[in-house]
Amino acid sequence: MVRHHRESLVFTLVVTLMALVGAGVMLVIIALSGAPGTLALATVVAFLPVGPLVACFLWLDRYEPEPRVLLGSGLAWGAFVATAAAIILQGVGGLFAGFDEVQSIAVVAPIVEEATKGAFLVLLLWWRRAELDGMLDGIVYAGMVGIGFAFVENILYLAAAYNGTDGLGPGGTEALTATFVVRCLVSPFAHPLFTAFIGIGVGLAVGSRTRGGRLLALATGYALAVLAHMLWNAASVGLTGNFVIVYLTLMAPLFLALVGFAVWLRSSEGRMLYAALDDAARRGLLPATDVPWLVDLSARRAARRFARLHGGERGEEAMEEYQQAAVELGFLHHRYLRGTPPPDFAVRGQTFVARLNAVRPYISFPGQVVPTR
Repeated sequence: MVRHHRESLVFTLVVTLMALVGAGVMLVIIALSGAPGTLALATVVAFLPVGPLVACFLWLDRYEPEPRVLLGSGLAWGAFVATAAAIILQGVGGLFAGFDEVQSIAVVAPIVEEATKGAFLVLLLWWRRAELDGMLDGIVYAGMVGIGFAFVENILYLAAAYNGTDGLGPGGTEALTATFVVRCLVSPFAHPLFTAFIGIGVGLAVGSRTRGGRLLALATGYALAVLAHMLWNAASVGLTGNFVIVYLTLMAPLFLALVGFAVWLRSSEGRMLYAALDDAARRGLLPATDVPWLVDLSARRAARRFARLHGGERGEEAMEEYQQAAVELGFLHHRYLRGTPPPDFAVRGQTFVARLNAVRPYISFPGQVVPTR
């Protein structure tokens, strides 16, 4: 656990430092992109799709909610670190390699941007692997990074459209509206979609039994992210035919397929969690009668309401603590049953069981005897 704490601290310091540096770079770039009023308008408009997108990924992340600090770190990484690094690297590439605008958009941008976004997921896998339980966690973190990246990128595109510096027209409200429709209404999912492939690769790497398998999963996820991004960007500059046709025949079906896959993963997590906790209960790690109240989401909410009714705020907090520890134990036990337990499996498992035993005497589920305090 000492090593886990040290790695968590290193991860926090590295991400925080890079986010601060990236934020400074992006503030300068944004400040040079237009008048303050234009930038304020572009920021407000670019923020509109952020809330709904974040809510969708939080909905996927219901069985074992990821730490809000880490999710926020993913947003900050995408918004500041990935955008700043991508702009600098693409600028250097254009300066020394002589890429023209079409090559930069269709080829260089996908390679660089997916690398800078995916770096956050690799850091998670390296230093905070305990927070990753599979592909759904990878998709959720990738989504947060993609949302942050798209938000800042959209500010720049919207400001350029309004100023008329995007080379597409005289600018103004009409140009701003057109850009908003394309980037914020028609395709707000683009960057989360691309980076989700890296998230899936990271999720597969967590469960891989070999180093080669982990590297293959990461490389494949990155390659698919770059490929999808290239197809999208190539369509935007007219290299793959009509943009609308590419959108309807390729990108929209790909997006719907990923949504269906993520929803299926969410449902399968419930089944997996029930099986793992049922096995843990047979081993005496927790009461078998508690398992239904720990897996079904509506039952979880009912248990928290029951705890608040009979124990007030402290009772509800105790129930939340018990449910969270049990779910984390369930995911850990699942990896043990699959034969891919993490190196600190025993220590983490004992910690979760200790948390359960410390809280269990003070809670009850509907239909059980309420403990006296």
